Amino acid sequence: MRLRDPVLMEKREIPQYQRSSSRLRRSGSARIVPYATSDWLVGSAPMAFPATRLRRLRQSEPLRAMVRETRLSPASLVYPMFVCPGEGVRREVCSMPGVFNLSVDEAVKEARQTHTLGVPAIILFGLPEKKDEVATGAWAEDGIVQQAARAIKREVRDVVIMGDVCLCEYMSHGHCGVVRAAHPQSLGAAVAVPAAISADYEIVNDATLELLARTSVSLVRAGVDVIAPSDMMDGRVGAIRKALDQAGLINTPILSYAAKFASGFYGPFREAADSVPQFGDRRSYQMDGANLREAIREIELDIEEGADMIMVKPALPYLDVIAAARERFDLPLAAYHVSGEYAMIEAAARNGWIDRDRVMMESLTSIRRAGAGIILTYYAKEAARLLG
Repeated sequence: MRLRDPVLMEKREIPQYQRSSSRLRRSGSARIVPYATSDWLVGSAPMAFPATRLRRLRQSEPLRAMVRETRLSPASLVYPMFVCPGEGVRREVCSMPGVFNLSVDEAVKEARQTHTLGVPAIILFGLPEKKDEVATGAWAEDGIVQQAARAIKREVRDVVIMGDVCLCEYMSHGHCGVVRAAHPQSLGAAVAVPAAISADYEIVNDATLELLARTSVSLVRAGVDVIAPSDMMDGRVGAIRKALDQAGLINTPILSYAAKFASGFYGPFREAADSVPQFGDRRSYQMDGANLREAIREIELDIEEGADMIMVKPALPYLDVIAAARERFDLPLAAYHVSGEYAMIEAAARNGWIDRDRVMMESLTSIRRAGAGIILTYYAKEAARLLG
């Protein structure tokens, strides 16, 4: 027995990367590749119904678990935490039920509980007391994340602390880099587009690199184990790697947010981290969501600059990017199940529209199945409890 003529069933491949069987190889141009005829032959007896009944292996949960192809483990999860000034502070984020702004003492408790559940790593984001034009709170010795890292390491020595390296939480304007006025406009253009709403500014790439490097060294000296730059400035991995090496911190790994897309799914995070841009948006440095090939280029460049691990963010809307990165690169691959993804599940569950735990685990499993070996998720603790 043969299925429909495979020659008539064509598969359009992604330009530059042509899939052959399960491998992804370079290709000079877009091609239309017909499925191989042999791949569609189902004439042998063991492949045909009724001899083959795939439901046989779905009869019970123990049987389904035994043949399960993709498995989640608490060891693959990273729990994000937002640290703020004060003492005894545990303030819930309105758009992210179950997620809190935590003072340093509360962050220590949260880190201990997370580690007890079998989740090996946390990633810290900071809310400073003051913001300015040079992100002082990001690189100061007594910065909020630096304080939290020291305190957590004293109490929970084995937890892996990742430090998010970005400047948006610490900048008065909420952007991820140094801002300066763009080239002067003509008088006519200035009148046509008032300054209050014009895009008359630019994020200065190379000046930002110095602050990112300075922040990275400060965080590691405070006890952070892994540096995770999320700013999306060109060249930042190389700048950070150089600064760490010059400071004698040659063994500190870098987890690069290599393919971070300009996404509408970040809204709740910006409430949690108080990092909403005061003007404009981040599309001049974060990636266009339509571009897969550019994502591969971004990852390649970060690896060349010294990244030890790579990340795709967000996760669920970009499973194809995760899969392509897994096929193309051998480095450890992470994905960030971001705030908007979390908030949607929580909102639907609270309205009784979905089974929260089931959808949570299905979402995380899909990210793992796409190829991510490390998942940053606000569900790390809940997932670890269910996984046992």
